[in-house]
Amino acid sequence: MLKIFKTNTVDKKIKKVKKITSDCWIDLTSPSVDEIRRVSEKTRVDSSLITKMIDDNELPRVEIDENATLVVIDTPYLEEDNDKHNYKTYPLGIIITDNNYVITVSPKKVSLLNDFKKNKVKDFRTAKKVRFLIQILLVTSNYYLRALKQINKDIEKKEEVLKKSTKNEDLIDLLNIEKTLVYFITSLKENDAVLEKLSKGTILPLYEGDLDLLEDTIIENKQAIEMSEIYRDILSSITDTYATIVSNNLNNVMKFMAGATIVLSIPTIISSFLGMNIPLGNISHDPNSLIIVLITSIVLCIIIAIILKKKDML
Repeated sequence: MLKIFKTNTVDKKIKKVKKITSDCWIDLTSPSVDEIRRVSEKTRVDSSLITKMIDDNELPRVEIDENATLVVIDTPYLEEDNDKHNYKTYPLGIIITDNNYVITVSPKKVSLLNDFKKNKVKDFRTAKKVRFLIQILLVTSNYYLRALKQINKDIEKKEEVLKKSTKNEDLIDLLNIEKTLVYFITSLKENDAVLEKLSKGTILPLYEGDLDLLEDTIIENKQAIEMSEIYRDILSSITDTYATIVSNNLNNVMKFMAGATIVLSIPTIISSFLGMNIPLGNISHDPNSLIIVLITSIVLCIIIAIILKKKDML
């Protein structure tokens, strides 16, 4: 999908346009071969620089070509499944050309770019290419922080559920959240490396306002890294705790079953002994022998049960 945007010089608002012109923003989402060829011919950017960004597994980095600079970052992507919030990360490539074009390329639709398309980003101009790049990086960090807040809410909900029951599905949900945090930490640290490279000012020219904005972006990104690591540690602790609780509950059940088996075996032992073909004296001729045997069995069961209770086996 190919879309072209440009900031209006009158009201400074971004507008969707039909033709690729100087100082425009070209947004490519899973582009076709024809769209890649059209953009490449118009902007004189090597088509391979665009084609490689269709791959979901592209790593964050900075790549300098003959007449363009490619900056690749990882962005959060929400895959909603009923009430579950499953996040993944997908690469977003920002290409800044020497002939005044900005090209964004991604294999999936990047929701954070909608903030620019809807004029929600302050002081956004398509002509300010480097500023546009830094603003994308800042918005990306903010989206990670939003996602982490939602993940924290999901963890708290699951914690409340696990207090009442420990179903396998709930533990699997926690595992999926932990997996998401691992993805986030990896992507954020790689994004941090890209930000550090850009902050040196040797790859792209940075002005005073750009430097301040880039510093804010680095701070936001590091905060997202710290939050991800904290939530991962908390989640790991919760998972270990509930695994211990499940194991302890199982041990308690097994201990109770063992104690109950001992108590219930008393009548069986007595009845088996009395059922042997041996002389039992007067009790075998006593009309109340059944009652005597039952009372004896019950008394012995109670005594054994009290002993086992004191030993915390019942």
